[in-house]
Amino acid sequence: MPRLYASFVPLAAGLTLSGLSWAQKPAAPVLPAAAEAAPAWQACLGKSDSDRLACFDGWAKDQQELLTAIEEKARSVETSPSRNVAPSAQAAAVRGQVAAAVATTQPDAEIAAGSSGVIGVGLEQGCRDRQFSETSRFWELESGSSCPTFGLRAFRANTVAIGSSDKVNRQPTSPNPNNSATEPVDYSKHSMRLQISVRTKLASGIFTPRDGTLRDSLWAGYTSQSEWQVFNSQLSRPFRNTDHMPEIMYVYPTTAKLPGGWLWRYSGVGLVHQSNGQSDPLSRSWNRVYLMTGFEKDDRFSVQLRLWKRLSESDEKNNNPDITRYLGRGDLTLGWNIDSKNTVRAIYTGFNGRGSGKLEWTRSLGDGRGNTFSGLRLYTSIFHGYGDTLLDYNYKRTTLSFGLSLVDF
Repeated sequence: MPRLYASFVPLAAGLTLSGLSWAQKPAAPVLPAAAEAAPAWQACLGKSDSDRLACFDGWAKDQQELLTAIEEKARSVETSPSRNVAPSAQAAAVRGQVAAAVATTQPDAEIAAGSSGVIGVGLEQGCRDRQFSETSRFWELESGSSCPTFGLRAFRANTVAIGSSDKVNRQPTSPNPNNSATEPVDYSKHSMRLQISVRTKLASGIFTPRDGTLRDSLWAGYTSQSEWQVFNSQLSRPFRNTDHMPEIMYVYPTTAKLPGGWLWRYSGVGLVHQSNGQSDPLSRSWNRVYLMTGFEKDDRFSVQLRLWKRLSESDEKNNNPDITRYLGRGDLTLGWNIDSKNTVRAIYTGFNGRGSGKLEWTRSLGDGRGNTFSGLRLYTSIFHGYGDTLLDYNYKRTTLSFGLSLVDF
């Protein structure tokens, strides 16, 4: 056991000093309650003397590596330009367990379980940790708000809703004569709206410093939007239209302070393809490259601006040559987190086009565990303008929708 103490005491002293310094700062890392995990050091008991000492040395080494990772997250929180500074009482209690754990050289079960829980859960949260702002979590702009690469995350909201429109486009048209329907179809103004949207982080830390807390990232995403005529029994309840939208994005974090307490958080570039997968005359598609940037204030207000340019196509393949006249050259999204449960977003699409406006309200259902959040929400939206679906890019209508939304997972 003396060799174990020799390995554990420097580790304990280092974490004690770190824990005390964190506790004195309001921006200290907020970690959730300890996980229920059996202390790994107990596996060393019952071994022969040499094996037991080697086992304890290995355990102490593992703790050092994990604690180093915790300190890195703490540094990310302290330097975050938009951190949420209200620590939970639960997190403070867990931090007290850490201090108690490292203040003794006797690794009893209570101490080991406490430190193990802090380390394990503190590292797992990342992009769901509410110490960081919504914008930072969404794009994983900092080391502390990051999750591993190739994990599956929500992109746009995943939504199941009932929609009702003031009118429906029964005979879609296009300037391309091959893409105008010859006969009307008796579609209903009422439908079910389904949206599936996921993404994965392909890489991070590409151009940002390895020893810094900011992280740039490369993403691939996919969004599917369907209008299902579930109430139209006369037509056997068909899917009227399904838009497919794969895209790739690069995001670079920024920390510039702007007047009024606003922060410039990121800039990026993306490439997106959108099509409805139908054959002529109902086929619609276009490709765009876009620039984007985002701002936030106090994790309550956010602004995202995208400006795009359509990539040219041959006249023969161009299903919708006048699409930019209706959908414009960019969009602007304004977000307001009214409180911890209610969020309002306004989306304008246009800029040199006829465009559209959309207003969304969501309300969170339940709370997440520890310092995380629930992604399941009530969803309400009203849309007015052109481009409710890609098939309707040049058709103006108003649609009201109610349903459920999953904003992250």
